[in-house]
Amino acid sequence: MTQSPEDLIKKIEGISKKDADLIREAYGFAESIHGNTKRYSGEPYFNHVFETAKTITEFGMSPDTVIAGLLHDSIEDEGVSEEEIERRFGKDVLFLVDGVTKLGKVRFRGAERHVGSLQKLFLATTKDIRVLIIKLADRLHNMKTLKYVPDGKRVRIAKETMEVYAPIAHRLGMGKLTGELQDLAFPYIYPEDYEKVKKLAEPKRAEKNRSLSKMHKILSKELKKERIHNVQTDYRLKHLYSIYEKLKRKDFDIDRVYDISALRVLVPTVSDCYKVLGIVHSIWRPLPGRIKDYIAFPKPNGYQSIHTTIFTGEGEIAEIQIRTYKMHEEAEFGIASHVSYKHNRSDISKIKLPWFGDKAPTKKKEMPSEEIPEWVREIASSEDEMPEIEEFYSNLKFDFFRDRIFVFTPLGDVVDLPVDSSPIDFAYRIHTDVGNHVFGVKVNGKMVSLDEKLNNGDIVEVITKEKSSPSRKWLEYAHTAFAKRHIKNYIQKNRKRD
Repeated sequence: MTQSPEDLIKKIEGISKKDADLIREAYGFAESIHGNTKRYSGEPYFNHVFETAKTITEFGMSPDTVIAGLLHDSIEDEGVSEEEIERRFGKDVLFLVDGVTKLGKVRFRGAERHVGSLQKLFLATTKDIRVLIIKLADRLHNMKTLKYVPDGKRVRIAKETMEVYAPIAHRLGMGKLTGELQDLAFPYIYPEDYEKVKKLAEPKRAEKNRSLSKMHKILSKELKKERIHNVQTDYRLKHLYSIYEKLKRKDFDIDRVYDISALRVLVPTVSDCYKVLGIVHSIWRPLPGRIKDYIAFPKPNGYQSIHTTIFTGEGEIAEIQIRTYKMHEEAEFGIASHVSYKHNRSDISKIKLPWFGDKAPTKKKEMPSEEIPEWVREIASSEDEMPEIEEFYSNLKFDFFRDRIFVFTPLGDVVDLPVDSSPIDFAYRIHTDVGNHVFGVKVNGKMVSLDEKLNNGDIVEVITKEKSSPSRKWLEYAHTAFAKRHIKNYIQKNRKRD
């Protein structure tokens, strides 16, 4: 495999000569320190750090992050001193390499060490999100070469990827990476189901693509006629693991999965998205209840797009996705698109991070700690009040890696919660003081009990009274670890008895 530092440099938009020279130096340094070390595949170990750095450039990250990708195994595996890394490449690179090194010291083996490692992962992330992005890039290449790993380790690594890294990538809005990680882990965890889904999906994908090709020609002609300019259309193939997830809900009937392939339309502006939707529906009849507007109501991980499922007129059903170019970049790369090097430094203060907060990144750091997603902070904050191991892992899977719902305040503010959350969970998500003084709750204008399950789209109004306070019964009503923790703290602090 022929590779060079130029393969990395050419992918970084607007890179300075100084940064390009530093990448060349880091490339040569990493190549020399890893020397003749081989991986299980027999290839040079250097190939791994190079591929990690290359993925980081594809995420659009800065030269410092790319350099840290090249050096991420230099301290742990090759014994390079922190002083040497700082002297050669600066404090920022050392900080990132050190963060990734610390994450590598505890493996995901056994419940206790598994949970400890998860907490270290999120604790490091609260200091700088780039540490997690490097770790995800590292994991992606490890999964691509998993077939060379000894049998005994493969399933463990694949499960760890499916249960931890893919859900994290999903919550960070990194759709492309999520799908890749899941598809790479799928055949090792569920080999029989993998073969079954592959056999069902491949012929269907080919059939759908022929249909989408016809639709593409028809739609392109209409968009040109309606003077919608700067349009890009392509086909999107649904990841195999995503098809598997849908098939499980559809009794493995492949004909009931409409979005195996989808026609994707990219346009410059939000208003263009709605114009295209109108044109699509003027050509093809939409399926009732199958129009999803994730532009007006983004998914909890920030994903925005319009999805519509239509009758093609040839006895088939197809999905069309419409979004802006910016939305597409965010759907593919999530949080990485917000901290990328692609933005000019003069423009960086204008970047809005709608699901992280409104403070703009400073020039000194790409992502100040204030911009770290709140859910990451919550996991890390539990380090000082560690629950039982099983409880922690159960809470983690419920609170952060589970499907989400959108509910609204009476003023129209959006609150995202895990499926099956109650009004108590909602109240504590609004504010601790609101949660501590819940007296009653209205959902869609009607009074409901505190253990009512909230549904997507509910409008929730919390009625508070100063004298109202948490009781132990509330622990049965609450589902999120966040709410339960505050209820327990209040009861303990005030020493109240039921």
